Formats: sequence, structure tokens, C-alpha cells
Amino acid sequence: MEKKDVSKIEENKGNLVLENRKRLTLSGVVEVISFDEEKILLNTKLGALTIKGNELKMNKLDVQNGDVTIVGDVWSMVYSGKEMKKEKESIIGRLFK
Repeated sequence: MEKKDVSKIEENKGNLVLENRKRLTLSGVVEVISFDEEKILLNTKLGALTIKGNELKMNKLDVQNGDVTIVGDVWSMVYSGKEMKKEKESIIGRLFK
């Protein structure tokens, strides 16, 4: 029984390392939903992750391994249980943005 539990944990492995609130290194990223200088939305193996801050930039994005490095002023990181989906905006929605 223990082998199943260990393999399940390894399957959903994800790390988050924040250095001096200026550099964030993530692993286990499945998809980048959206990003701008103040908010980055990601789907990870552990759930959806919202990162908020100022002057956020994605320095490294390794889609094959699921590694992401973000630099800037990191204010918060919040996991939610649900996977986020990219929203498709209508033409009218984009015009009135």
C-alpha cells in the first residue's frame, strides 16, 4: 500500500522557492494561463496558482519539465483547488476593455 501513496506523491510533485521576495522558482507547472506585470495565473500539478506582485517577469519557462522562474516584487502566492481555463473573449469584450 505504501508504494501507491509514494508514487502518487511523486506524480504530483511541485516545488516553490522564493528568494528575498524577488525571485520565485517553480516546478510542476502544467500551463501558463495568463501573465502581466501584476498577476500571473498558472496551472500546476498541485492546483491553480495565482501570483501577485509588481514588475513581474517570467525569466525562464521550460514547458517540457514544468519549470518556471519569475522575477519582480512578489506580494502573494495563492493555490486554489480548481484548474483554471483560458477565457476566450468575444470581439465586443475586447473592444470595451
